[in-house]
Amino acid sequence: MTLPQTDAMSHDKFDPNSGLLIERLLFNHRAFILVVFALLSIVLAWQSSKLTINASFEKTLPTQQPYIQNYLTYQDELSGLGNALRVAVVNPNGSIYDAQYLELLKQLSDEIFLLPGVDRVQMKSLWTPSTRWIGVTEEGLEGGPVIPEFYDGSETSLQALRANISRSGEIGRLVAADEESSIIYLPLLNQDADGNPLDYAQYSTMLEALRDKYQAQGLEIHITGFTKVMGDLIEGVQAVLWFFAIAVVIATLMVFWYTRCVRSTGLVVFASLLAVVWQLGILPSLGYDLDPYSILVPFLVFAIGMSHGAQKMNGIMQDIGRGHDKLIAARFTFRRLFLAGLTALLADAVGFAVLLMIDIKVIQELAIASSIGVAVLIFTNLILLPILLSYVGVSSKAAQRSVENDPLSVEMKKTPVLWLLLDKFTTRKWAIGAISVGVLLAALGIQQSSLLKIGDLDQGAPELRQDSRYNQDVAFMNSHYGASSDVMAIMIKTPDTQCSQYSTLNKIDALEWQLRQLPGVESTNSLSLLSRRVMSGLNEGNPKWYDFVPNQSMLNYITAGAPRGLYNDSCNLLTLYVYLTDHKADTLSGVVEYVEAFARDNNTEEVSFMLAAGSAGIQAATNIAVKEAWYQMLFLVYGAMIILSFIAFRSWKAVVVAILPLMLTSVLAEALMVQLGMGVKVATLPVIALGVGIGIDYALYILSIVMMELRAGSSLSKAYLRALNFTGKVVMLTGVTLSIGVITWVFSPIKFQADMGLLLAFMFLWNMLGALLLLPALAHFLLKPKFDSTAQGQCAEQVELTHSFDAEEASSNSDKTTLKASSL
Repeated sequence: MTLPQTDAMSHDKFDPNSGLLIERLLFNHRAFILVVFALLSIVLAWQSSKLTINASFEKTLPTQQPYIQNYLTYQDELSGLGNALRVAVVNPNGSIYDAQYLELLKQLSDEIFLLPGVDRVQMKSLWTPSTRWIGVTEEGLEGGPVIPEFYDGSETSLQALRANISRSGEIGRLVAADEESSIIYLPLLNQDADGNPLDYAQYSTMLEALRDKYQAQGLEIHITGFTKVMGDLIEGVQAVLWFFAIAVVIATLMVFWYTRCVRSTGLVVFASLLAVVWQLGILPSLGYDLDPYSILVPFLVFAIGMSHGAQKMNGIMQDIGRGHDKLIAARFTFRRLFLAGLTALLADAVGFAVLLMIDIKVIQELAIASSIGVAVLIFTNLILLPILLSYVGVSSKAAQRSVENDPLSVEMKKTPVLWLLLDKFTTRKWAIGAISVGVLLAALGIQQSSLLKIGDLDQGAPELRQDSRYNQDVAFMNSHYGASSDVMAIMIKTPDTQCSQYSTLNKIDALEWQLRQLPGVESTNSLSLLSRRVMSGLNEGNPKWYDFVPNQSMLNYITAGAPRGLYNDSCNLLTLYVYLTDHKADTLSGVVEYVEAFARDNNTEEVSFMLAAGSAGIQAATNIAVKEAWYQMLFLVYGAMIILSFIAFRSWKAVVVAILPLMLTSVLAEALMVQLGMGVKVATLPVIALGVGIGIDYALYILSIVMMELRAGSSLSKAYLRALNFTGKVVMLTGVTLSIGVITWVFSPIKFQADMGLLLAFMFLWNMLGALLLLPALAHFLLKPKFDSTAQGQCAEQVELTHSFDAEEASSNSDKTTLKASSL
């Protein structure tokens, strides 16, 4: 049975009290609704001006992960092993043993010392008193600050400084191996002296000002650390905004090309941008701000809004083309698509909300921002847009053009060739071919995705391009300093005052030696290693004494003079520093696995080896949390999509048809990440969830029409052609438009945005292709129910009443029939 052609309807034939309660409340009080929306928009636009962009080191930590809990427990007793900056000061004209260089280094060190949020006790440079040397002289074991007390810039004092540095053990750590640069190590607190969280953008600006000032005086400055990465990303927000604007322009032009109607195109873009304004206004009202990881969320909200808005505009345009009044056309489209749109947006919101289960606050806040944006779209694009179009309408030419190729329209001239091609996928031969290709792609994707790594795959900051100034600074640090910035700290807990016990230090010594044999480990440092060095020094440097001697009195003596960074004041916590060549996933996992195995074999009731602190240790803990969250997230996201799809369609077969193309896209996206050299980490973890959330929209809009037509007795071919004409062409339009919009991001100076643009473009496009090609192929085998005559009659009546509301029947049966039609 085919869907009957609707007759044009005017105001005098239409019952304004027909439809569900929500439709009557909205469209019978349109002026009031618009006033409310206008007032809310003004308030939220003003609130959006208060939104700030910042970052937080603690928000990137998985606080429930055992390693991070260990770190947070002993954070106050660890020496700058969290958020820290390293500033390398280079003398381009020679070595550091230059009076002018040292004077400038002193001035820079003093200025940095006064920056807000600096942990001044733990700050370290050649000029800080905590930088000391220990050596054996004819007077015995001696030590002191590396800068001699009598330093005056003379050649004698410079020679004394050279000797002190050589005995300090800081070459490769605080002083470059070529002795042409030195480090200012800058641990940061979470708050400044006034209790305010650090402003990373402002901090980066201050550091750049210092860089410019001292480079103008002949020095060369390199800066690395989490704070600088975040500052550079925030600084790049301007580029993000430009690319966002380009994507908006592209989307606008593509929609106009499709509609040839300025007013309807303008309203769709306006409603989608209004949703972004509302979202940005709600966030500061709830106490949230944006960070570099969630800066792309507003565009995703705009993208979803364009998808839903174009569907509403297309439906209204077609009804006006069939001769309906613009108000009636808006109400008919609202009835047909409100439930499908609401279900799709709820699916999006649930998909984003699933990210709240991940124990990383920056991802949780991204989930909240995304969910708020999607919730706002319910009001701006599902409610406000149809009301606005009920006033403005569309151009008559655009409306007539929209129904020219409707397979059930008397105005149909010729079915487009593309539609006929797509319709072939409803036949057995083409369906088998499409599914076979899908299975082959899934197999290849699964094979590739099995190679997907957790964590970073490159040195430096993968969020920035390799030729960025920050990554060039990282490359300098790695090439000039043996002790890299990638430090993993292993904590050893002992009873109070027992940190110098021979049995404990002997285990540390054994672990330390074994770790130095692992690939990716450059060097180590611990109280055990210091004991070996001091023992050799006390015996005239004789290498025979470079041993770990079981002499408790001597160990106690050495411990008493050891730097506090190797153990704490209570002598119940030791720290073993492991300096790594990089923080790549394989390097971190290799060290973690070895330490875990050693701990299982050597932990006792009194001595416990615990991971982890330091930048590499925190990264390793984050990788573990991300790996666990990755599979949990996929399970929950698809679980939510399945449940909501079943609620919408009441058919497990329809759920399979809707979900399988999404799963194929997810698998192929993971394979693409492997090919692009991207790992799963905090920045990329949400992308698959976001892609699934957006992709389900395409399936819901097409499948809702297909199911409605099938239940009315239409053939699958006729149902699919109807879906293509009513919602499918807009799915194609939005898929191509959004893909083109985000693919421009590959030219962004921020690699994070470029990677996200490539992944999102791929997912937009493949979700669209899945909905247009794989969905009808699956429907051929799964969605051919045998209807009895009673069911056919009921369904036909429902669909007929949905599309052609006879005035008398609509007035008497409006609530009942609208509810039935909406349930489809």
